[in-house]
Amino acid sequence: MAQDLFEAARDAMQHAHAPYSKFPVGAAIRADDGKIYTGANIENLSFPQGWCAEPTAIGCMIMGGGRQIVEIAVIAEKLALCPPCGGCRQKIREFASVDTKIYLCDAVGVQKTMTMDELLPFSFQTDTLG
Repeated sequence: MAQDLFEAARDAMQHAHAPYSKFPVGAAIRADDGKIYTGANIENLSFPQGWCAEPTAIGCMIMGGGRQIVEIAVIAEKLALCPPCGGCRQKIREFASVDTKIYLCDAVGVQKTMTMDELLPFSFQTDTLG
């Protein structure tokens, strides 16, 4: 089942705008509506203003009608098993359960599977603020 997410993330990575870091990343989300939403990192010359592949995919999910992340795959061209950065982990957690599957991919496919809770233990949870 994760093969289609790997392929979507790999395809999304081809759309990365990474002229400064030369570090393209792709992400693909399977949402609660059954659709796959993708994203790539988009850099900006004012470096803090760029954003990662995961929030790009999350934005596409929300705009497309999805509300929850069922599973997500992440791939980077130059790094095998590229985990989401800290900020992206919390962004993913906003729309994921502790059991949401996270797939870390390399050029040939999924190489590591973990849960959201394994990726970000002790995260802020959406019910924390009431």
